Amino acid sequence: MTEQTVTDGGGFLGRSRELAGLRGEIERAGLDTLAGRPAPRGRVLLVAGRPGTGRTALAEAFAAELAASGDYPDGLLTARLTEPGGTPVTVERAARELLAQLGVAAPAGGGDEDLADLLRETLDTRSAVLLLDDIAGAEQLAELVPEHRACVVVAVAGGPLTKVPDVRPCVLGGLDRPNAIRLLERGAGPVRITVDPGAADHLAEICGDLPAALKLTAGWLALHPDHTLVDAVRGFAAGAERLPSPEGDAASDPAELPLRRAFGLVHAALPAQAARLLRLLALAPGGLVDDHVAAALAGAPIGVARTLLDDFVAFGLLHAADPGGPPGVGPGYRVPGCLAPLLSGLLEAEERPGEVLLARARMLERTVRQLRACLATTEPAGSPAARWLSELPRALRFESPKAAARWLDARLPALLAAARLAVDDGELDTLARRVVAALTRALIAHRGTEEAAPELYRLHELVLGVAERQGLTREQAAALLNLGDLDVRTGRLAGALTRYRAALEVARGEGDAADPLAVGRTLESIGGTYAELNDWQRAADWYGRAVALAQTRDDLAAEARLQGRIGAVLSYDGQLEEALRAWRAAASAHRRCGDAHAYARALTEAARVMEYAGQYEESERTGREALRLAAGTGDQRLQAALRMRLADTADRLGRTDTAAVHRAVAEQILAAPEEPPHTPGAERDSSGPPEGNTCETQTKRRHD
Repeated sequence: MTEQTVTDGGGFLGRSRELAGLRGEIERAGLDTLAGRPAPRGRVLLVAGRPGTGRTALAEAFAAELAASGDYPDGLLTARLTEPGGTPVTVERAARELLAQLGVAAPAGGGDEDLADLLRETLDTRSAVLLLDDIAGAEQLAELVPEHRACVVVAVAGGPLTKVPDVRPCVLGGLDRPNAIRLLERGAGPVRITVDPGAADHLAEICGDLPAALKLTAGWLALHPDHTLVDAVRGFAAGAERLPSPEGDAASDPAELPLRRAFGLVHAALPAQAARLLRLLALAPGGLVDDHVAAALAGAPIGVARTLLDDFVAFGLLHAADPGGPPGVGPGYRVPGCLAPLLSGLLEAEERPGEVLLARARMLERTVRQLRACLATTEPAGSPAARWLSELPRALRFESPKAAARWLDARLPALLAAARLAVDDGELDTLARRVVAALTRALIAHRGTEEAAPELYRLHELVLGVAERQGLTREQAAALLNLGDLDVRTGRLAGALTRYRAALEVARGEGDAADPLAVGRTLESIGGTYAELNDWQRAADWYGRAVALAQTRDDLAAEARLQGRIGAVLSYDGQLEEALRAWRAAASAHRRCGDAHAYARALTEAARVMEYAGQYEESERTGREALRLAAGTGDQRLQAALRMRLADTADRLGRTDTAAVHRAVAEQILAAPEEPPHTPGAERDSSGPPEGNTCETQTKRRHD
């Protein structure tokens, strides 16, 4: 490697004709413009070529040039639309990634159409360059093209996309020969090229002038400074024979041969430890690698893994994924898409299934430890989690919560990919559940439930998949409940009801599989969802079922809370007699629980309903009792609210002097600094219902 000399700056080489053609496409009038119609959408520029032609590198260079021109002030947005294994990325996921780069929070659980519409709506007021790499098909691209003409899409695909109108692809083949030789010179150095220009020309020719094959060959030359170009030619000829035979169309495709031979040449030259790690990189989630992933896969120290990854970059086996990443976060790398099938073939041919499974397990276990460390930074000093963090090896520790949050943000795509792959694989379900649980906790700790909702939705779906496969009814019910709660938050109430009903069926189960706690929570959640739909009677019916279950379990706290919910929805529905009965039942249950604060609040609501019903004398008596209880709890705001309500009631009864006294005391209380109540049970009363059931609070506000 010591002879490697970069004579061209080490940047993007060649393709001047193709770049000029793409620039011309920007300036070319489209068919709509020529026909006198305004363009219905942003311009699409397509870079097409087989794997290894440098199509992504060209698209990245051109997109960066456009973004730097000043014509697109909202910058460059990027998304990869095919997984390393060849699976197309969903439109929903791609749109979500693009929206995140624009700083727009996408709703949790939104589908392809919802997210595509939101992306187009967001870009209607923006001027940006979209780089969409590895497009699987025209339909996938069409969903993501902005309608705003001030945006431009630079698309990358294997060939022309005939269903995309008014697009003339820039089709790539090999480099021109001078630039192909210059690319070889990066590894061979100028001396070997000058000494044997004929061999250099021949080597470029058998590489097909393909950038990927040339980079790999240059890497081999850098690894062997004492070898001649003729040695490289000889080794290149045998390169493909060192790899397992391809299957399907690739077996008879001569265009694949130069890349296979170059890869075989480099792989055969690597030391055993490096070659094994290279094969194991086929397991990297989403093709994304860092020091920890590599060390875990190989079962090697971090320092060794870091050195090998640096060598792989020099040999053209890896690309830097985030060279400008956040401070304190180690470098990240990406497996080139053209090499992913070759790595997978080698892994299957040369690694035993048991060793592959062990490598996967090590990687997932390392991921769990990193996520636990990330979570532990949010715990107070001296806590068990903080002590555990301090005892970890230095490479696994984070210096501060901010450093942990930066790592979580930078590595989130790879972490989500790890969770997806672990669940899809199906062989390590226990570890998969641990990864999902650790990632869920870390996201909530660093971002909060609201901000992390989109990622949490996907993680709950993964939990649901594992739980269904393993027959874990409690986890299945919990996942369905969590998904239903997130559906409620984003206004998908019909979907939430579907989730809740499925959770209810699972939670009821049979025999020991039944989960009364989950059943109760589900009944309450269904009631809350009907309340969000303003279907007050159904809400009361479902709350009533939850009350019956709470009574069979002697759960007074749940019974009290649920009776309050019934009172709230019935009072809003105008069923005041039934609402009053429910609030009295709630007050009685709170009294039996010994929760004076909640007892006072329930009496307050009962007094409110009495006033609505015209029972002013009874409302005043009940309000005074509530005030007496509230005074004992120290809840100043509740006392002030009760005073104001008693003042209104006194006015209705013609007692203006009494009303004036109540108002004066209330104003005095509100003017004083607020002191929190110190009553056992106050926290329990304020904890609220399951996610999404906010009807009681809303109803109070509406009546107020």
